[in-house]
This record gives sequence, C-alpha cells and structure tokens, in this order.
Amino acid sequence: MITVVGAGTGTPVPPDALAGAALVVGGRRHLDAAPVPEGAARVVLGPLAPALDAIEECVAGERPVVVLASGDPGFFGIVRVLAERFGAGLLDVRPGVSSVAGAFARLGLTWDDAVVVSAHGRDLRTAVNVCRVRPKVAVLTGPGSGPAELGARLDGTGRVLVVVSALGDPERERVERVTPAEAAARDWGTAVSVVLCLDEARTAEGPRTVAGAGAGPARWALAESEFAHRDSMITKFEVRALALARLGPRLGDLVWDVGAGSGSVAVECARLGAAVTAVEKTEDGAGRVRANARAQGVDVSVVHGTAPEALAGLDEPDAVFVGGGGRDLPAVVGVCAERARRTVVVAVAALDRVGPVRAALTGAGLSCDGVLLQSSRLAPLPGDVTRLAAGNPVFLLWGDRLLARSEGGVQ
Repeated sequence: MITVVGAGTGTPVPPDALAGAALVVGGRRHLDAAPVPEGAARVVLGPLAPALDAIEECVAGERPVVVLASGDPGFFGIVRVLAERFGAGLLDVRPGVSSVAGAFARLGLTWDDAVVVSAHGRDLRTAVNVCRVRPKVAVLTGPGSGPAELGARLDGTGRVLVVVSALGDPERERVERVTPAEAAARDWGTAVSVVLCLDEARTAEGPRTVAGAGAGPARWALAESEFAHRDSMITKFEVRALALARLGPRLGDLVWDVGAGSGSVAVECARLGAAVTAVEKTEDGAGRVRANARAQGVDVSVVHGTAPEALAGLDEPDAVFVGGGGRDLPAVVGVCAERARRTVVVAVAALDRVGPVRAALTGAGLSCDGVLLQSSRLAPLPGDVTRLAAGNPVFLLWGDRLLARSEGGVQ
C-alpha cells in the first residue's frame, strides 16, 4: 500500500499514517516537519523519476510507502502520477486542505464559483486567458509562472491579485492584495502557494448548484437585435453560428475579432468562455463593441486601430475571426494566419476576395476550406401569409493549423 498524505497547509501529518513506513517520500519541508519513523528511508522530492523508482522497489518487496504532498494531493497533485504508475487500487489517499480552499478561506470568500488553473510546469498563457474572462480565478504557480509574470500579463485589466505565500506556515504565511503592476514589480521568491485573480466589480449572482465555471450560455448565435450596430453592419446570426463552430472558443483560449464592427463575434466568443481582443478601426465602432460587451455581461478587450498594424503588440491568439472586405483583407488574413495557434475564420462578401484570402491562409501553412452561405428568413406579408426574404450571400473560409498548439491545466 502507498499512503498519500496531504500536509503543509495547516494540516499536520498524523503519526499513525507514518507508522511502519519503510520509505517516506516528500518535499524537504514536509519531511522535516513530519514524525518520520527511525529506520525509514527518505527520498526528497525533486525530479519525480528517482522517487517513483524507489517507490516501485518498495512496492515490489511489499514494504509500505508514505508520500507526503501539499494540501490535497488529488487536486493537481501527485495522485495522478502514482495512479498511472501503480494503479489507484494501491493508493490510500488522505487529503489535507488544498491551497485553493485555504487561500479563499483566508479571505472569507466562497469558491464554488471560482475557476482553478495550474500554471505549474505549464505555459502561463492559459492562466492569463482564464483570468481575463472569469471574475474569480485561482492560479497554482510555479517557477517562471508566478505573481510577477502573471501581473505583467494582466496589467490594465482592472483585476486585483491576492498573493498567498507559505500557506499554513504560522511564521511565514502572508496574504497580500496587490495590483497586477505591483505584482510585476516585485521578486516574490519561491514560497508562493497560490494567486487569486479577482474582478471585484463582478460577483456571482444567487446560489449555485454547479461548482467551477458552470454551464455555458443557454444559446448562442444571438439575433442581430441583441446587439447595437450601424445600418445592419453586423455578422448575421446564420454566419455567426458557423463561424463560432469553426473557431471553437473555449475557456483558456484567446480569440481575436479583427475588423470587429459591432463586436458580435467577439461578444459571443466571450460568452462561450474565451478571452477576446476585438480590433476595430473606427472610434464609434470601438465604443459600440464595448457597449455590446457590457450589455451581454462579458469582458472584451478593445483595441482602437487598423489591422494589420494594430495586431503587432497583441498576445498570440488561439483563433481569429476576420470580418470586413477592404483591399487589404488578404494581407490582414496573412498576418493573422501566421500568428494563430489553431484556426482563422474569414467572412468574405466579395467573390474577388475569395482567391487571395485562400492563398493567404494556405501560404501560412494552414489547411483551407469554406462554404457559400445563402439563407432566406421567414418574413410576413399582408394577409397573414409568409414569404422568404433572401439575405446577402457570404463566403465563410477557414484555415486550420495541422498541428494545433494547446495547453491544459484548467479546472
């Protein structure tokens, strides 16, 4: 049997958990604080491979092993690795208080509506994107993905960071509320347990029955009437529905909406969980995007500028939607296709633009497919009868990167 004990967040290691152990594995601070039996071998966790090999040797000899881990070892912890190597049936897991639960407890906040994302050993971009779109996020940090790096990427978002260090240590524990800029300017050392990212202007409404991110929107491809727009200059819901299907916006993604117009695609991507940057060249259009985002209760970062120049300083997107139909459309699509990690979707009204847009997508190494969308809506006529009112046909082209770049770590 391998006994896995959660400790280090105010939960002491019970002596009976260690009784008779032939091998005790854990971080140095856990080993120093625990009543390890005399005669038991110790392995300090660093690289996992030597520790797993030592555990395997004990298991083969039917000698008991104890693994000391931080907090709840089944929550982004070592239980996953041990179960994969030795089988879940061999594990006796005794969880402690997770760092996330402990951090929210220190603030007196509920966390059933929080999203938890791990940046430990992962690219920070997923955590940043989740923090941009969700009002209550817990980030498990790691070397190179700590409060300073997170703060640098979230500056200007209006978020508040709560940095919880040395959680459970009565002498060293600190809970500090800082702005992203303040976090970016400091050296936080290695004792950080978790960072909470809060949008204090947005709070959960009413009691919850589902923990975490919760269910997605009840519907999407909203009617044009649910957005403010100028002279019907808006991506129609039939086109938007297919565009959303090809973009695949999800929690942890970053989506660009280039030539955003009313921002209908940007807002819908944000409603589906993605962080979104909308690029719009007109000042009144940029204001309209912000207003539509507020009306739908989502965050959309709006850049007032002209593509492709306005794209230069933006973070790399997972997916891009390009609207509009100017002469520079192929050049804009080409830049987006070079930067996109997964997909670029382009709405084209003019037949003459289809060939150059396809060339821009394939020239950047993306596969290319598309359809011509022609729809007719039911429209009333006098005499209580109905006719079909045809809309303008639109080409929807998309390019997919064959080996999409992706990151995980969201709960």
